[in-house]
Amino acid sequence: MSTLTMNNLQKKYPNGFVAVPGLDLHIDDGEFLVLVGPSGCGKSTVLRMVAGLEDISGGDLLIDDTRVNDKGPQERDIAMVFQSYALYPNMTVEGNIAFAMKLRKTDKGQIKQKVAEVAELLELTQVLDRKPGQLSGGQRQRVAMGRAIVREPKLFLMDEPLSNLDAKLRVQTRAEIAKLQRRLGVTTMYVTHDQVEAMTMGDRVAVLRRGVLMQCAAPSTLYESPDNLFVAQFIGSPSMNVVRGVVRSAGEEGIVLEVAGQSLALTGAAAQRMAGLAKYGGQEIAVGIRPEALGGDGEGQITVAVDLVEMLGSEKLVHASIDAVAVRAIDTGVEIGTGTSSTMIASLDPRRDVRVGERLTLSVDTMRVHAFDLQTGAAIGRS
Repeated sequence: MSTLTMNNLQKKYPNGFVAVPGLDLHIDDGEFLVLVGPSGCGKSTVLRMVAGLEDISGGDLLIDDTRVNDKGPQERDIAMVFQSYALYPNMTVEGNIAFAMKLRKTDKGQIKQKVAEVAELLELTQVLDRKPGQLSGGQRQRVAMGRAIVREPKLFLMDEPLSNLDAKLRVQTRAEIAKLQRRLGVTTMYVTHDQVEAMTMGDRVAVLRRGVLMQCAAPSTLYESPDNLFVAQFIGSPSMNVVRGVVRSAGEEGIVLEVAGQSLALTGAAAQRMAGLAKYGGQEIAVGIRPEALGGDGEGQITVAVDLVEMLGSEKLVHASIDAVAVRAIDTGVEIGTGTSSTMIASLDPRRDVRVGERLTLSVDTMRVHAFDLQTGAAIGRS
């Protein structure tokens, strides 16, 4: 097992495009870290630099505190699992798993024993004599994993390995990968654009935007305490509701926000948590509320007009109009919507009777209200 450290890691292409301006990131021994972000954010470029498949333009890449910038892929002792699986179609499952060991001229008896162990671990024993074309997508993915495991590498690198699977199989396989990684204890960097995958698999999740690290933390921290508007809206499905509001007052008695012409009071622990809003008295800010923080238990209230009701079994999603302008994070910063209204989504108890067209008063969990600077998108008010 090993550690992986990136100190000001950079990637600049000959045409002048800067994919990664300078990334600082450390992965602990045995940790499962997920790199997540929208398409084109630089996450696969980072992975390829770690693997030695892309030249590093600047900074340092260290494995176990040893600089490996100038070492080739074969010298880094890294196993990579690709999106396409990259299996040899003319070889059996056994041949694919054993291929790297054969290249190293490992003893035949040792190869057979190791392949048998890995096949049992991945539930592939019954298909060892089959070729990739005879396997399901999930089985092919497990063969690719087996080929990586049998090498006993210092690091696992996984580049969107589940993107070719259907939705049901993707859920099953991501659980298998997470369980397997914990059992093996191999330091792993996993790249995905799917934030649900990231949240369910990673010990920590690193969120990238345009090659810049927005936040790296445990999944629960990203969800409950995002550092900025980009992370707040990227993590979570449905996304956090964010609209323009005003800090009407902030003092010892509490904080009063105005949202859609309605007052939202933060008192007690909620006011202490958002103490930083005292500096924003009388100013416009972005107010964020997650769907599940609406309609349950809460001290605040907000009234909306119901446009659509989605019954999902375990929850009821209510899409409603609110007289406030939407705010969202974009690549260049913060975008404030046009018009005078926007849509807000609330996650409600499925047994609650809600009808399209009605005016609905939702309770607001004031301990889960977020605030962001309209200019920078940075989170404000947290203590």
